[in-house]
Amino acid sequence: MNEAIVDLQGGASIELRLEELSQLFDPFDPFPMPTRDLARSAEDFIVGWARELPRGQAFRIIVHLSQREAQSPAAAGLADALRRHFTYRAERMSGDLHEMFRIGRLSLFIGLAVLGGCVLGGRLVSSLFGPGDISSFFAEGLIILGWVANWRPIEIFLYDWWPLAQRRHLYRCLADASVEVRSVREDKL
Repeated sequence: MNEAIVDLQGGASIELRLEELSQLFDPFDPFPMPTRDLARSAEDFIVGWARELPRGQAFRIIVHLSQREAQSPAAAGLADALRRHFTYRAERMSGDLHEMFRIGRLSLFIGLAVLGGCVLGGRLVSSLFGPGDISSFFAEGLIILGWVANWRPIEIFLYDWWPLAQRRHLYRCLADASVEVRSVREDKL
């Protein structure tokens, strides 16, 4: 697979030069072309270049094939196959994001319960042992433990979901990208 990226007036383009269209698809996927998965290396290449493109700019995917391959029925269904693949990947990212928020809500519920228990435990320690360094040490330790129990849900809701949302957006952009198949003389591949 010979690859290049070119900036165009109407946006940017991800270009792939393939000897055979089958290089683009997973050889172990038994399904026919429109529903067939992309090969991992092909997906990584396309996604990697798409990440490098300016955000918010429309782009297209151009696949250069030999004249024989470019006129095949498989080449005619390439745009649909890429759209289906990246739509599926975007849906999977949505599912992952939903699962992350579900885990975040559960973690937050547990964390707040632990924090509440630690606050009550700290007050109980203070009332049992009275004022002093030892009761203060254990009461403050319990408060810290309560806040540490909330570390993970805070991390999920503040930071962890962003990469998944960005990846989902990228897959949606790839699903919406126009796909163009160009035929090239075989000695130019």
